[in-house]
Amino acid sequence: MTIESVGSLEEIQPGTARVVEVNGQSIALCRLDQGDLYAIENRCSHDDGPLGEGELEDDRIECPRHGALFDVTTGRAVTLPAIGKVRCFAVSVADGQVQIEVE
Repeated sequence: MTIESVGSLEEIQPGTARVVEVNGQSIALCRLDQGDLYAIENRCSHDDGPLGEGELEDDRIECPRHGALFDVTTGRAVTLPAIGKVRCFAVSVADGQVQIEVE
């Protein structure tokens, strides 16, 4: 298991997503409007689209390729064309730094 800092909490605006890399894995780090942080695999289960480049609205992120929506709190695909779930990663904040845990 690896826990890695990916930046300051202040740098991540509410309602946005950014792509980070932890231990060779591309991850979409999402900060919801109310401030909660979630990290999901940066890969649409439909065609490997970059989820972290999509629009984040409420707790859903839209794949920029074909519009599939994913629930960032669970990784579950909520609209077609995606049907498979993406992996979720544990997120924490320590001393103002966002940390993501991967296996």
